[in-house]
Amino acid sequence: MKKSSLSLSVAAAVLFATVVFAVSIAAQAPQAAPAPKPAPGGPPPRDFPAPTNLKVLPKNLTGQQVHDIMEQWAGSLGAHCSNCHAPDPKNIGPNGRPRLNFADDSKEEKLTARVMYKMTEDINVNYVSKVPSSDEPVTCGTCHRGHLGPEHFEIPKDDGPPRPEGPPPSSAKPQPH
Repeated sequence: MKKSSLSLSVAAAVLFATVVFAVSIAAQAPQAAPAPKPAPGGPPPRDFPAPTNLKVLPKNLTGQQVHDIMEQWAGSLGAHCSNCHAPDPKNIGPNGRPRLNFADDSKEEKLTARVMYKMTEDINVNYVSKVPSSDEPVTCGTCHRGHLGPEHFEIPKDDGPPRPEGPPPSSAKPQPH
């Protein structure tokens, strides 16, 4: 056998072994679970329409992105959608109740939410971002902690100057000899 045909045979064997090894590893790798299908007779997956009337959020957000932001805000405030969004009596849902009109600006709570969003953005951009050790942005939950109003905080009473660590100082004075 010639040297060139021997190297070709070795190269083919190495390539074959590599393919076998790759296939066996791939077969052992955990497979991603298929996307869950709605239960038979259950509701179809939600489709969130493109948002309208965005005044403080970026206008290029999708309906799903706005929904996710609103879910986070609602959780941070312990609120429901109806806290900020007014019902639309002309648009009745399948449950017989009016659907919410998300574009409507008639509720003061929605206007307050916009002011609060601008405030947290200002704090994060102009203050928190300038603190070197800060890695957590200010969010609705920073102050509200699951309540519509900010969580009450009482400053601990000051019991005097801080005490030094270690044993208490000796009250005995040295005696002259």
